[in-house]
Amino acid sequence: MTTATPHSVPTEHGLSRVEDLLTQMTLDEKLAQLVGIWAGAADTGESVAPMQDEQGGEPVVFESFAQNGLGHLTRVFGTVPVTPAHGRSSLRSVQRWLRDNTRLGIPAIAHEECLTGLAAWQATTFPTPLAWGATFDPHLIERMGAMIGTSMAQLGVHQGLSPVLDVIRDVRWGRVEECIAEDPFVVGELGSAYVRGLQSAGVIATLKHFVGYSNSRAGRNLAPVHAGPREVADVLLVPFEMAIRDAGAQSVMHSYAEIDGIPVASDPALLTDLLRDTWGFDGTVVADYFGVAFLHQLHGIAADLGEAAELALRAGVDIELPTGKAYLAPLAERIRSGEFDVEFVDRAVRRVLLQKEQLGLLDPQTTLFDDDGQDERINLDSPEHRALAGEIAEKSVTLIEAADILPLAPQTRIAVIGPNAGRTAALFGCYAFINHVLPQHPQVADGIEVATVLDALSSEFDSIAGFEEGCGVDSPDDGGIAGAVALAEQAETAVVVVGDRAGLFGRGTVGEGCDTDSLELPGVQRQLVEAVLDTGTPVVVVVVSGRPYSVEWAAERGAAIVQAFFPGEEGASAISGVLSGRVNPSGRLAVSMSRSAGRQPYSYLHPTLGGASDVSNVATKPAYPFGFGRSYTTFEYSDAQLIHTEIRAGEDIVVEVTVSNSGERAGDEIVQVYARDVVASVTRPTRQLVAFTRVSLDAGESRTVTMRIPATRLAFTDRSMKRVVEPGDIKLWVGRDCETEAAPLGTLTMHGPVHIVSGDDSRTVQIAQR
Repeated sequence: MTTATPHSVPTEHGLSRVEDLLTQMTLDEKLAQLVGIWAGAADTGESVAPMQDEQGGEPVVFESFAQNGLGHLTRVFGTVPVTPAHGRSSLRSVQRWLRDNTRLGIPAIAHEECLTGLAAWQATTFPTPLAWGATFDPHLIERMGAMIGTSMAQLGVHQGLSPVLDVIRDVRWGRVEECIAEDPFVVGELGSAYVRGLQSAGVIATLKHFVGYSNSRAGRNLAPVHAGPREVADVLLVPFEMAIRDAGAQSVMHSYAEIDGIPVASDPALLTDLLRDTWGFDGTVVADYFGVAFLHQLHGIAADLGEAAELALRAGVDIELPTGKAYLAPLAERIRSGEFDVEFVDRAVRRVLLQKEQLGLLDPQTTLFDDDGQDERINLDSPEHRALAGEIAEKSVTLIEAADILPLAPQTRIAVIGPNAGRTAALFGCYAFINHVLPQHPQVADGIEVATVLDALSSEFDSIAGFEEGCGVDSPDDGGIAGAVALAEQAETAVVVVGDRAGLFGRGTVGEGCDTDSLELPGVQRQLVEAVLDTGTPVVVVVVSGRPYSVEWAAERGAAIVQAFFPGEEGASAISGVLSGRVNPSGRLAVSMSRSAGRQPYSYLHPTLGGASDVSNVATKPAYPFGFGRSYTTFEYSDAQLIHTEIRAGEDIVVEVTVSNSGERAGDEIVQVYARDVVASVTRPTRQLVAFTRVSLDAGESRTVTMRIPATRLAFTDRSMKRVVEPGDIKLWVGRDCETEAAPLGTLTMHGPVHIVSGDDSRTVQIAQR
């Protein structure tokens, strides 16, 4: 059983079939197409969605719930541990039941989480999105998306609830580990790559969380969002537009957020006027779990669930997930009483049926649910998947400081210390199956082979002096620190592995509902590191985390520092490879490393007043800036130039630069081009990334990189709220990071009238290397 590849444009016959079905449907059959069912969710123990326990009710009987049909099947593989064979067989049986036991015989769309790989037992778990950002490699992420999509399609899954396109605004927010970067174009480039990969396998990608979710007040999950319309347009919406217009994303999930008092789930200006009428989106909008009910329960803008359903459906939310709490009986009652027009239901049902038609689910001759004899042959964690997971991990690990300690010699006697050295779960984020579901099933094995950092170091190096945990990730107990100190004193180097424990709703130090008011390492981990530093033994601090922590104090005391954002099932090998020098680190920070929580929210994309100032005694400069990362080789830039120094506003900017590996070993450099709009009608960032690419060079090798940068990279919303490119001077340079200029490109002058940006304008940088 596999899913069919969606057609980009419905056929005339398909459109006719949809309209024919729509005319046959009763109201209850229509509403059934707009909801999902989450079988087994009541038996999972702890919540994996906001306020899941409070949604209540008796356990759902599938046959009764789905008697009129069904829109979505919610997380068949991602709710409890099931083998691929059992899950595939069960899903096929459910689809046959819908085909054979409902009047119209329409199967359901099966959706799953797939942020770091398919969130299912025994499936490959790739690095977290914050690690994708550190690779600065869209091609790698597209390959990953295609592999994930292929696994899902083999199982009969039609839709993936990824990627997350929220732009990082405040690293105190627990869901920062699900995000790609603090730069909207980096988010858009890598997110669009994921969409192209996933959908190339016939699986619908779902963009989330549209929009504003990451900009919550004080970094608190589900807190109000206070963002001006210009910030929303120029930062938060950019990745979504790119993924829709350039990658053809077929589904969007609304955000839980309220922006300036208007919950997104009830806002037709965003969900219809912008998304559909302006951007041309023609897919489905799905609710974030329980998001429709939240209009009544949390936001207080609806008196009951029926009014909540009306507000959401009128705004443009087509499908209520994960169940039908509002869109079934409460909405039916409202329609039958004449309070709400069925035309909005018809609009949404038409969209759902069109998507099912494109997936092949409306074909009465479909063989998608026949037993193909392949159930036992499905391998969700193949060698090819593991190899790609390893490649992403290796390219994401970021060397912050080598400190004349790294790389370590093979014979170095190493003390391995720290709470994240011996835990497999330490390598994964909160939407990985191991952390999302398995904690509720402690008797069940991981399902995939995962080496800990301790395991990997033991394989990589000849002499491990021993291992001491020292402390827990967030425990206040410091009783183990003395043992760690004693071990460090016996070693030539101490590798201290610290960081986060991913979890949900307060059950971790990072993850959904696991926000923080401090950027110090959780628990007594700093105390552990400082005690080991006190021994005088050289120290390597490895931070395995879902957010950047304040660790510059360790560098000031001479420690080497390596940052690994939840690097997935092959992450331990990538980390040990960087420590040994087998892997030349090439990750770059896609998020600034702040010095304290008091400097949040922060983005490198700040105007002049967001930087250092004589009128405030609080500095904003991060410890390590966006784009930062070190290598075991050196790179030099030459012949940096603008091909044209004068163009008309709206025309492409073409830059060229030669990058050379001047060191003694092969390595990858991330070429970063920054720009500043010198004078504009509204305040603009002091620097913004307009292009980037990864360049692989052997020792002594040089390459010339040419980048054709579309004017939209410099577009902004003017005083009349139009997206424009204004004439004037633009300063451009190649940076080693956002704060360190490597080679000036010069000043470009744009002439002519103001260019009004439209959907016809390119948003993609064209890159050539020679």
